[in-house]
Order: sequence, then structure tokens, then C-alpha cells
Amino acid sequence: MSSYRPPRRPQFFYTTAPLPCPYVAGRTERKVVTEITGPDADALHDRLSRAGFRRSHNIAYAPVCPACQACVPIRIPVKTFQPDRTLRKIARANAGMESFLVSPRATPEQFQLFHRYQQMRHGDGDMATMGYYDYRAMIEDTPIQTMIVEYRDPDQGLISVCLVDHLADGLSAVYSYFAPGLEKRSLGTYAVLWLIEHAKQLGLPYVYLGYWVPESRKMAYKSRFRPAEVLVQGAWRPLIDADRTPMEQAALVPETAG
Repeated sequence: MSSYRPPRRPQFFYTTAPLPCPYVAGRTERKVVTEITGPDADALHDRLSRAGFRRSHNIAYAPVCPACQACVPIRIPVKTFQPDRTLRKIARANAGMESFLVSPRATPEQFQLFHRYQQMRHGDGDMATMGYYDYRAMIEDTPIQTMIVEYRDPDQGLISVCLVDHLADGLSAVYSYFAPGLEKRSLGTYAVLWLIEHAKQLGLPYVYLGYWVPESRKMAYKSRFRPAEVLVQGAWRPLIDADRTPMEQAALVPETAG
């Protein structure tokens, strides 16, 4: 006798209203969004991540901007990653820092650091006005397996935080922030290096970095982690040359599995 299986709930996708692009001045941003919920939330999030979506709270989103393809999903294959001399220098500069994996629970200590970071780095942005309960929702409203990495300096205490989603095929860096005044230590870059090493230890093949935006100074840095893969025309392909547009690269290289 076969057991009854209820029909799968249809997945609905919606398009947001046009808004000013936060990365490239003068352009308009639109997103396609869908809810991540239910007992299959982790599996759904895995599929969406491989398709170039990102998560915020219980929503997955991807850009669908008219006449613009500036935002390119990027991930790092951890087995073949080779840090250059600058990245090795950053790793050495932060070698004395301790890292702690903790559950996704907001703390006043984290929020104080988050608020200082926003005021110093993004004072004119929407996140600069977030209160503690807004921050708590950003951290704790997750329907999937999520963790926080706290980075602590022996002398200065908590100096960096990274919110990370755990996928079936990797780790996804959701958001990171760090203490103002420590820019020379490149703590955001170090957090990515740490995630690459942690993914290796877990036997996971990828670290997902969100969107690489070559035209945005804030987002262009992601191409420095090599080799990398970008999602172009529905296929993950090697990032060959950061000076080429994604569409130009698509014409040069074969498709890769993923």
C-alpha cells in the first residue's frame, strides 16, 4: 500500500517596485523575491542559492533589473583557492585573533559594534537607523541553518562579526561588519579567508559571496579571491579576467558543473 503524500505547496515569486540602485549611481533596482518557509526550507534555499539568490530574513531575492546585469553571483571553490601575497599578508596580520562559532542570537555587544560600523561606514544608508530589535530580526529571523562567527582580539575584544548560512554545498556569507578604525587589518577580507578554511574543514566545496559588482567599489573586491566562479546565463563558469564583463567571459569559457 502506498503512503499518501500531500501535494507540494506552489512556490510564488514576486517582483519588487523599482528603487534607486544602491551600487551604481543613476540606475534602477528591481528584485524577484520568494518566501523561504516550511519543512523543505533548507532544500529550497540550497536550490535558490545555486541559482544566484541571496537570503534576507525569510526571503530569498535576486536582481532582475531592466537593461542591467551589473550584479553577478560569485562563489569560491575552496579546493582550488590560492591566496595571493596580499591575502596571505592579511591572514598573518590577523593570526592572533580568536574565532567563535555561536548560534544566531543577537547580543547587545554585537549590536554596539554593528551600530558603530554603520555610523562610520554607511551613515547615510537605511541600516544606519536600525535599532536593536531591527538588528535582532536580521540575525534571528532565519528559517534555515545559520550561524554567527565572532572574531575577538585578545586586547580589544569583539572586533568583527559574520552572519553565515550553511548550505548543502557550502557556506554563504550573508553579512559582516567590523570595528571602525581597523581598516588596515582588512577584517572583512579576513572573514572570507576564514570561511574558506572552515568550509575546507567541513568538506564543503564552495563559499558563496553574494554579488560581485565590478562597477561598484564596495563590491568589486570579491574578484580578488581566485580562482572564483560566476553565474552567467544560468551556468557557473570560471572567472577568467576581472576586466572583462560577465557576458564577454561567457563567450570565452565552457560551462562548469554546479
